[in-house]
Amino acid sequence: MILVTGGAGFIGANFVLDWLAQTEEPVVNLDKLTYAGNLETLASLTGDARHVFVQGDIADAARVDALLARHRPRAVVNFAAESHVDRSIHGPGEFIQTNVLGTFHLLESVRGYWNGLPAAEQAAFRFLHVSTDEVYGTLSATDPAFTEQNRYEPNSPYSASKAASDHLVRAWAHTYGLPVLTTNCSNNYGPYQFPEKLIPLMIVNALAGKPLPVYGDGMQVRDWLYVGDHCSAIRRVLEAGRVGETYNVGGWNEKPNIAIVRTICALLDELRPRADGRPYAEQISYVTDRPGHDRRYAIDARRIERELGWRPAETFDTGIRKTVEWYLAHEPWVRNVQSGAYRDWVAKHYGA
Repeated sequence: MILVTGGAGFIGANFVLDWLAQTEEPVVNLDKLTYAGNLETLASLTGDARHVFVQGDIADAARVDALLARHRPRAVVNFAAESHVDRSIHGPGEFIQTNVLGTFHLLESVRGYWNGLPAAEQAAFRFLHVSTDEVYGTLSATDPAFTEQNRYEPNSPYSASKAASDHLVRAWAHTYGLPVLTTNCSNNYGPYQFPEKLIPLMIVNALAGKPLPVYGDGMQVRDWLYVGDHCSAIRRVLEAGRVGETYNVGGWNEKPNIAIVRTICALLDELRPRADGRPYAEQISYVTDRPGHDRRYAIDARRIERELGWRPAETFDTGIRKTVEWYLAHEPWVRNVQSGAYRDWVAKHYGA
């Protein structure tokens, strides 16, 4: 049995679905069900005894302590986080509460549980903390990609809160001996992503005939990682990663945002042409850049390949096609997550 936190969010839910497709080992899934948590993503697991869902907060020590005592997991995989930079700019408090204080309380609960395990179970136990490449700051066009040795230089409330959580995990390993693993991933995309992030937002807006808002000049560069590849990397790190180490997980796909948007438009032109026959690219609309927007992220993922034999299976071309096709085939799921609160948020961030 493993305990997954944040397992109803985008990456966490994909991980739970992928885990139970790959193994018979049960999952206890703890999620607070904030706006980005969606049980509909996990609907295929209804009635599956291997999946135990519990609504709760990682900062609720009593709830977490009870789950650990009852289910006695051999590992905890921590996805629980507030994760959107734009939201962190407008409301940083929730990011500090979840990403910093939440991680602290979770670590303390796990430490108490781990201390009570028999020696053999202590040695086998793992706490895997899922983090982001944004903790490393920004790169120029000519800088080498981030390695695990890059110093932390977070530039947004979101990345600062994740950097703080990474430091807590490291400290609990160094001070208390907790057997931890940390992964720092690049931009994820794929099925079940809440349409506040770039790729699903562009798909949803394009199909609705709305503007496709692109920040600034659109030349901010990111490395893009298909979520299924990220899930396989986490499984591999949990299986064979060296205790106390950090592994960068990337897709080897550096692309500027405007290129991503134009690729989506071209795929939609092919797969779901506009009724008027015009190209979706006509809907692209440049909007004022967000404050402190990092120019470039890039992940050097050679360590995980060298030590653990992992490489992404998807190229960007194969992954983005799968993603667009998934959104076209799952329009009811998309409609159901687009509440009034979501529409208000889009208007606030990108203008009417």
